[in-house]
Amino acid sequence: MTKLKVTQVRSVIRRPKDQKQTVRRLGLHRIRDSVIKDDRPEIRGMIAKVQHLVRVEEVPGDGPGGGAKDEGGAPRGRGRTSS
Repeated sequence: MTKLKVTQVRSVIRRPKDQKQTVRRLGLHRIRDSVIKDDRPEIRGMIAKVQHLVRVEEVPGDGPGGGAKDEGGAPRGRGRTSS
């Protein structure tokens, strides 16, 4: 099955509440966050609603049980790294 890589490219500040919620339910939290989702009609509908805030790329799926993670993106921690 084809997967979609969805990346947030614009802020949700000053956007209607339903658009903010849609971006959050896609698993995006800040600009440049990316998630990989299955190419399903309900995900396509969510993307269509916020198409001006996200960028979408098709990623080939690995078939059943393929090792693709459902969410990705940069680490969210702000703590110090140990050396």
